Amino acid sequence: MVIHNSSSSLAETLLHRRQRLASLINFPVILWSGYSNPRNFPANAFPFRASSHFLYFAGLPLPNAAIRLESGKLELFMDNPEPSSALWHGEMPKREEIAAAIGADVARTMSELKHRGRDAASIPVQNYRTTLIQSQILQREISSPSHLEGLDQELAKAIATLRLTHDTGALIELRKAAAVSVEAHKAGMSATPKAKLEAAVRAAMEGVIIAHNMTTSYNSIVTVHGEVLHNEAYHHPLQPGDLLLADVGAETPMGWAADITRTWPVSGKFSPTQRDVYDIVLAAHDACIATISPGVEYQDLHLLAATVIAEGLVNLGILQGNPEDLVDMDAHTLFFPHGIGHLLGLDVHDMEDLGDLAGYEAGRKRSDRFGLGYLRLNRPLKSGMLVTIEPGFYQVPAILNDANNREKYQNIVNWERLSQFADVRGIRIEDDVLVTDDSSEVLTLELPTQANAVEDFLNSH
Repeated sequence: MVIHNSSSSLAETLLHRRQRLASLINFPVILWSGYSNPRNFPANAFPFRASSHFLYFAGLPLPNAAIRLESGKLELFMDNPEPSSALWHGEMPKREEIAAAIGADVARTMSELKHRGRDAASIPVQNYRTTLIQSQILQREISSPSHLEGLDQELAKAIATLRLTHDTGALIELRKAAAVSVEAHKAGMSATPKAKLEAAVRAAMEGVIIAHNMTTSYNSIVTVHGEVLHNEAYHHPLQPGDLLLADVGAETPMGWAADITRTWPVSGKFSPTQRDVYDIVLAAHDACIATISPGVEYQDLHLLAATVIAEGLVNLGILQGNPEDLVDMDAHTLFFPHGIGHLLGLDVHDMEDLGDLAGYEAGRKRSDRFGLGYLRLNRPLKSGMLVTIEPGFYQVPAILNDANNREKYQNIVNWERLSQFADVRGIRIEDDVLVTDDSSEVLTLELPTQANAVEDFLNSH
């Protein structure tokens, strides 16, 4: 781990965050970073990723560490590396040096933490080994993050309040992640003409991210089977008539994420049917972004996207009826089954480990309607929120061939007309949008979305 010269500004940011937390709660808090997990033997471990709640207040991805917060004060608990570790890992910063960088008031060994757990609240780390230690230190069973009770639940609510909007330090990191993600997508588009497999495009995209000393914020989706929403296979060959859907985002060393999706033609030119559907998805994307401002309900953005998509499909002759009525009967979900997006921050689906506590306004529950039930965010927007906008069109066999759907929508879908769009498996267009004081800012704006611009980029590179 390298401690950068900007550690003074990091310490100031972290101090402000814990002071804000102290204004919301009046009990001690202990947050763990977590442990690395071995792949098959202890010395061969998966890449370590610290708990995001720990990162928000500690600032650095410290393995096997914990912090205690109370009344705005920060105690750091971690052990110095064994002298023998320098042989394999080089010289590492000592506990006191790290404590100074993050503005900790006290630095202690991990063994001293066992005397500091009484009456402290915490949030479980998604790591079984760590949750066992949490239970031992806190002298009580730690429950699932999405089923917190008592002080733990109060802590989760307070952290959600803080993390729903981003401070200056967070936005600096988020802009870095967005910029590198834009460059990664451009590299993927440039690599497509010579690529034989999806894997080659993925390699070009992730190569840019790695070259900037970042990692991916989630498992990359780079596929000609865009109808598989979270496709993580990369072995399919690229054919001239295919659309390639790439959902790839970078994560900074401090854990802040970006999330971008683009869909482009392998041949460099959309077919007429592909262009028709692409323009519908883009119209939904643009309409939502144009509507974003503080106070706008995120669910209304989802319904706006659904209505634009339904109207476009009516105009193409695929759906039949009034667009608003089609949305009311969920006909659009045959082709747009997921939500319009989600929060973005220290996680690509930010704070989703807390269930709907962060994503849903107090008193709101998930809908039991198909499609709307997958909405990850249901709150009025606030200045400082970062959200994704990602409408799509997919021909998912499991949905379109479902007997109940065929019967329910037999007079709504023109199946013969739909068959003429067989070369459109899946299209998604996704950008990262910051809610500002009076409107919005697209952090990923430099990556083209217009069909002509996409074709021009492909053919000029």
